[in-house]
Amino acid sequence: MTSTLYRHGVVHSPADPFAEALLVEDGVVAWMGSDDTADGLVAGVDEVVELQGALVAPGFVDAHVHLLETALAADGLDLTLAGGAVSMATVLDAVAHVAASRGAGDRRVVHGTGWDEGAWPEGRPPTRHELDAAGQGLPVYLARVDVHSAVVSSALADLAGLRDLPGWSDDGRVTGAAHHAARDVARAVTAGERTALYRTALANAAAAGIVSVHEQSAPHVDTRDGLRELLATTADAASGLPLVVGYRAEACVTVDDARALLADLPGLTGIGGDLNVDGSIGSRTAALRKPYADAPGTSGTLHMSAEQIANHVTAVTRAGSHAGFHVIGDRALDELLLGLRTAADVEGTAAIAAAGHRVEHAEMVDAHSLAQIVLLGLRLSVQPAFDIAWGGPDGMYATRLGRGRAAAMNPFADLAAAGVPLALGSDAPVTPFDPWAGVRGASAHHEADQRISVRAAFRAATRGGWRLAGLDHSGAGELRVGAPAHLAVWQAEHLVVQASRTSSWSADPRAGSPLLPDLGPDEPAPRCLRTTRAGVVLHDVLG
Repeated sequence: MTSTLYRHGVVHSPADPFAEALLVEDGVVAWMGSDDTADGLVAGVDEVVELQGALVAPGFVDAHVHLLETALAADGLDLTLAGGAVSMATVLDAVAHVAASRGAGDRRVVHGTGWDEGAWPEGRPPTRHELDAAGQGLPVYLARVDVHSAVVSSALADLAGLRDLPGWSDDGRVTGAAHHAARDVARAVTAGERTALYRTALANAAAAGIVSVHEQSAPHVDTRDGLRELLATTADAASGLPLVVGYRAEACVTVDDARALLADLPGLTGIGGDLNVDGSIGSRTAALRKPYADAPGTSGTLHMSAEQIANHVTAVTRAGSHAGFHVIGDRALDELLLGLRTAADVEGTAAIAAAGHRVEHAEMVDAHSLAQIVLLGLRLSVQPAFDIAWGGPDGMYATRLGRGRAAAMNPFADLAAAGVPLALGSDAPVTPFDPWAGVRGASAHHEADQRISVRAAFRAATRGGWRLAGLDHSGAGELRVGAPAHLAVWQAEHLVVQASRTSSWSADPRAGSPLLPDLGPDEPAPRCLRTTRAGVVLHDVLG
C-alpha cells in the first residue's frame, strides 16, 4: 500500500468544505481534515506534499476530444490567430517555409489546423492554386478551425482522389465525402508514430489537470485499431496516462451490429459520440431550419435521417449501451429528436431515457426541443469555449446566423435549470485542452441570462464527465472518503466562493462552500502543479 499526505492547502470537497489536508492510500481518498490532525499522520505515510496554500480539487474530465487529430495539429502548422496566422498571406508564408525546408524526396503531407477566414483581412482561405505555388507542388492539407472543412493542394487532391467526390470544389475547398478522403491521407501515420502521438496528446491533457478524456473516434478521424490501442493502454491507472473513455461513431442498423462493435472494441463505453447528424456553423454545414444569414442559398446538410437515427438508438439500447450524436443546428436537432421519439415508440420512453443517450454540442436548443430532451433523458456534452471563440454580437455566430439567432446559441442556464445532465468538453483540436477556460466560458457566457455558476460549471467539468459515461458509481469526480483519488493540485492567485450565478464573489470561508479559483477576466489562469489518477501521478511540477 502506498500513501500520500497533502497538507497546508485548501481541499475542494462538498463533504468537508473546510478541509486543509487530504490523505490518499492505495489510490483512494482515505481521510480529509485539518492541518492539526494531518501533522499527526506524517510519520506513517510514504510521501508528504506541502501545498503551501495550493488547491486540491477533483481532476477534470474532457468529455469530447480527438486525440490523434489533436496531436497531429500540435505537430503541424498552427493556423490559429494565437499561432500567428493573422491573414491568408501569413498562412501561405508558413506553407512556403515548410516546403523550402524539405529535401527533394520528402513528399510528406504539409499539415495545418485552425484557420478562420472570418478573422483575416482577405476574408477567404487560400485556393488550391495558391497552395500549389506556396507548397512547391507538395501535398498540403489545411483544416479549418472547426475541422469540418479544409483547403487542399492539387497534389493532395490527386493522392486522395478528391475531384469526383461530393464536397469537392475546384478552388480546393473540401467538405463532406471529399473532406473525409482528404483526412484519411493527411492523418496516415505508422503504428509507432500513432502511439507516440497518442502519448503526447494524453501527456498534454494531464498537464492541464485532466484525468480522463472521452475519445470521439470515428472513421476518417481515426481507426478502430487506434481506439482499441487507446482503450487497452489506458485501462489501468498504472499506465501513467489519463483514462480514455471510448466512443466509436459507426451507425448500427440492428442489435447484432451493435453487439459486434462492442465485441470488437473491448472496453467501449458508447456507440456514436461524433456520429454526425450535421456539420458546423463555421463551415456552413450545420443543418438549420432557416438559411445562413451570410449565405442565403444554403441551410446546411443533414447526414442522418430520423429513420437511421431511430435504428441506431434502438440497436444500441437493446445491446445495453448508449448512443451519441454530433448535433449543431436546430434542423439537425429536430431530426435527432424525431428519430429518438420513433425509437421510444418501439422501445418505450422509459427504456430510452434509462439508457442515457448523449448529444454532443447541441448548440441551438429552443424551449420545445428542451422539453423533449428532458422527456427522453438525454445527456449533453457541451463546449463553452465555443462561446468564448465565436459568441457575442460581433462573433462568427452572429456573422453566420444574424444576431438574433446567435444570441440563443449554447443556452447553458436553460439546460441546467431543466436538470439536463451536462459535461464539458474542448472538442480538441478545435479548442485546446484548457478546462478552466471551459468553466469560465460557461460562467461568463456572452448572454448574461445563459450563465451558470462557476461551481455548477466546475461540477459539469469534473463529475459531469463521469456521469455522462455512466462511470460515476464509485464517487469519481468528487473528493470524499472512499472515492478514487482522481485529483489535481492548482496554484491560483485567489480562491473564492461564487455567491450567485451572475459573478458575485466572496472569500469568506464561513460561506461553507468549497473554494475555487477566481476566474475573473483580470485574474491569471490557475497553474496545474500535479495531476493524479487513482493516486498515480500523471503530471508533476511540485518537485
